[in-house]
Amino acid sequence: MAIISTRPAIALVKTRWRKKGARSLADRAGVIGANVWKIAVEIFKHMEKEGFRFGSDRLVTDVLAEFIAFMVQLADRAVYGRLGEPDRAALIGEVVRHLAATMENNQRDLAGPGEYRKAFIDLLNARFAEYAGFTFIGADPDYACLRSFATRVSDAMAAGDNKWVVEQMMDIEAPEMVLLVRRLIEQTVPEAPPSPPPAQPG
Repeated sequence: MAIISTRPAIALVKTRWRKKGARSLADRAGVIGANVWKIAVEIFKHMEKEGFRFGSDRLVTDVLAEFIAFMVQLADRAVYGRLGEPDRAALIGEVVRHLAATMENNQRDLAGPGEYRKAFIDLLNARFAEYAGFTFIGADPDYACLRSFATRVSDAMAAGDNKWVVEQMMDIEAPEMVLLVRRLIEQTVPEAPPSPPPAQPG
């Protein structure tokens, strides 16, 4: 069955700085984290409009966490080659911390005080280990990776009669995430200058 999307394009926010000057990894991570959260929420809203049912607030949170885990992996792949390895690890670590704080605040608003951050970070680490086993062409995940992600979302939704979740994710939502995260990294993390050629012996 072909799935036709009616979702309007998702616009990135705050990817351009008005003032010139160097930006720290924390500055860039904050922008990346804010946009990843926005994309996750906008895709959730779109799926609701398309008739998918998420049930409880807990299931909504679980689905958002799966969206975020996938996009953080995409961001990590897209950053590869733009930063040296220590800076790449530091940037993604800052992105995760930003998103963990956002998720924690969101869950406290929904469910009251509690420890939410550890479970979220544990999920991201588990998904990182899983997605690392798939092939990426540049920053683009292969079919098996997309299928795994879509199945995780379906499981998080306790799919029931939401029988087209996997198809929706693979055909519509995941490609949008890939496109937006690639654009986000291109706009926030400049490419590293090429290394100078080795000096020739005199």
